[in-house]
Amino acid sequence: MTTATFPERSRRVELALYFLRLGFLGFGGPVALVGQMERELVNDRKWLSREQMREAIAICQSLPGPLAIQVGIYVAWLRCGFWGAWLGGWCFILPNFIIVAALGALYVYLGDLQPVTAIFYGVSPAVIALILHSCYRLAKLGMEDWLQWAIAAVCLVITIALQAEVAILFIGAGIVGILYYGSIFKRTPATLPGVVLVPAATAPIAPVATASTLSKLFLFFLKAGALTFGSGLVIVPFLEQGLVQQYSWLDERQFLIAVAIGMISPGPVVITATFVGYLVAGFWGSLVSTIGIFLPSFLLVLIVAPLLARHRQNANVQGFVKGAYAAAIGTILGACILLGRIAIGDWLTVAIGIASLAVLFRWKVSNPLLIAATAVVGLIAFPALQPAWVMVK
Repeated sequence: MTTATFPERSRRVELALYFLRLGFLGFGGPVALVGQMERELVNDRKWLSREQMREAIAICQSLPGPLAIQVGIYVAWLRCGFWGAWLGGWCFILPNFIIVAALGALYVYLGDLQPVTAIFYGVSPAVIALILHSCYRLAKLGMEDWLQWAIAAVCLVITIALQAEVAILFIGAGIVGILYYGSIFKRTPATLPGVVLVPAATAPIAPVATASTLSKLFLFFLKAGALTFGSGLVIVPFLEQGLVQQYSWLDERQFLIAVAIGMISPGPVVITATFVGYLVAGFWGSLVSTIGIFLPSFLLVLIVAPLLARHRQNANVQGFVKGAYAAAIGTILGACILLGRIAIGDWLTVAIGIASLAVLFRWKVSNPLLIAATAVVGLIAFPALQPAWVMVK
């Protein structure tokens, strides 16, 4: 064994421990996680230069997928090479997986209890408010002209009226973006859009894992992970269309609960896949869903990112991203409207939704704090309103 092996092994152990800690404590969304990585890895640990970190953020912003996870994978690649990227990335994801899979297990076995039902009665309208507020920030940062708004409007209408395959909307919007912003018919500069730096429940039936179900889960989340442009919230319309409408694995209220879990747990919103996987097929369902949703991030960072670093300023690349970004706004709003019909059904849920939205616009409130407050409201108010709410449901 050469002496060079010891420093290399030490660097990998240090890398794994850092991302395990970040995964357990990574609340606050992508902006908080990326900012924390920049402070700790550039200023404190000196693992990479400020220029390298800025390059990592810029490249990962141009890729589909959860920003914070992809920046972590890219940093691990710079620090410890190809296998270091896999080690650091999965260490970042592992704590989130454990936490959300455990929550999935608790929900499966306790979800028919009245206190659990009451909690999600109050939480569901707050989730709608969180999605709307995040979508507003997305639009403010990245919507720049009439064509992007037109694309968003078309995707909004299609999502609500036809409940079409979201992947087709993203690809079609990207092609429109290439034709309009790109250099096929003209040579005009295109600017890459701003990227988000925000970043009674039906009693569950004991999930059963079959080879067919597991393979469908894996392929479904693999596709979702490859096409979540703009924000982790883009997974919401993907999941609503596939899990509720196409496969009927979840009902709308269970789906809202899954989105809430993704928002309040550490790590990216796409960790919702772990919770969904557990509800559909138990532990193995949560495992294959997690691998499926995050595998594209590894492939994109390790294969596409080096190419994108050289061609990121290409007008056609930027045009596709701008079109897909606009589609993200429309599909998120469409899914929000569809889910709002389920989450908001009486005067109190209307009040909770409006109050939550007002609080988000007025103060910088963390997702877990808002969810906790509305859960308390649900626990207090639900017993008195239960008969009416059951009729709405």
